[in-house]
Amino acid sequence: MADSTDMIMTALPGLPEVRPGDHLAKLLADAIKAAAIVPTSGDLLVLAHKIVSKAEGRIINLDEVTPSARAIELAQETRKNPAKIELILQESAQILRIKPPRPDRESVIICQHRNGQIMANAGIDESNVPGDRAVILLPEDADASALRLRAELAKLLDGPAPGIVISDTFGRPWRMGLVNVAIGLAGVPAVIDQTGETDTQGRVLRATVPAFADEVAAAAGLLMHKRAAAPAVWIHGLRWPESTAKASDLLRAAEEDLFR
Repeated sequence: MADSTDMIMTALPGLPEVRPGDHLAKLLADAIKAAAIVPTSGDLLVLAHKIVSKAEGRIINLDEVTPSARAIELAQETRKNPAKIELILQESAQILRIKPPRPDRESVIICQHRNGQIMANAGIDESNVPGDRAVILLPEDADASALRLRAELAKLLDGPAPGIVISDTFGRPWRMGLVNVAIGLAGVPAVIDQTGETDTQGRVLRATVPAFADEVAAAAGLLMHKRAAAPAVWIHGLRWPESTAKASDLLRAAEEDLFR
């Protein structure tokens, strides 16, 4: 990574609306070939989690959800749809914080998702989902999804399969705005530990561990905004070591958390 001087990002054109049961790897391979992209070693493919979730059938009709007593209680407190609250409870390992609603903004529920990620509303979203009563959940196991897609692309592409990063949009403590982060990985390092290397002045680095997968996801997010219809971004030009890392490797251990 340190030797990279140029990076080219291409939002894959021509991807159709992904539907439950679609062969996502085939749709991606067709789009890669249609864009005349020739895969080379070190290329990356960043995918907005929604196309993975859609292909895996993670779309839920709120009318088919029966809220529990706890969901109804929280719905009254937050002024959220009780069916959506029920899904948040089902997708969460624990509820960490509930921010009361304001006249101009709905309540926010900060959760620890079952996959360990800390996020708002357990990652449940209503944007870019067909239907007025539909919401979309995160992939059941985004790391497994990434591994499967990479293996399928290895068979479908004329060249090496790219590293896969599945991303979602998160808020950040102490900072305004949202940024894409990695929630699923295949072949891509979560972090690159540069401890023991030297800087340009010859000083030994003691605590330099870039979150490579998150940086890649954030870069791709520049092309993935809500109205872009660009849920897949090909990245060429970076150097990175092949890895068996998982997105969970980006999670800070509870004993290192200074704010809980």
